[in-house]
Amino acid sequence: MMEEVATVIRDEGNGWITVEVKVKNACNHCDNNDSCGTSAVSKAFSPKVQRFAVAAEGQYQTGELIKLGLPESVILKAAAIVYLLPLAGLFIGAGVGHFLMTLFGSTAVDAGSIVTGLLGAFFAWDMGKRWASALEENSQPIIISRLGLPITTSA
Repeated sequence: MMEEVATVIRDEGNGWITVEVKVKNACNHCDNNDSCGTSAVSKAFSPKVQRFAVAAEGQYQTGELIKLGLPESVILKAAAIVYLLPLAGLFIGAGVGHFLMTLFGSTAVDAGSIVTGLLGAFFAWDMGKRWASALEENSQPIIISRLGLPITTSA
């Protein structure tokens, strides 16, 4: 189970709470942080916080910390959909294009393979987008525990 600490932003009172999770990335953990191009892009375009609704039993206070969990299988399925499905579409499309171009005796076998490979990758990516949306709807994070209100210090 992947776990993350979230802050309650609002208790809707209807069994749902709005939470905020601070997004962490690996770019803050290495010594090349200042000279790395990937780090600069990540800092510029990645959201710093994410807000979403979570089903909840009971009442929660604004500012309360909770621990959310999401099964690893959801992360693995999402990675397979995003990375492997378009790659498989590319290879299958290129293979079918190569077969058809040689079957009909075309002289542009490479160009046909490239075009059908790109088409296969695009259609697999489009299908993956739909599968990812369905996966997202069916995999909501669950509340594992209540951590209470954060400790504040006054000067």
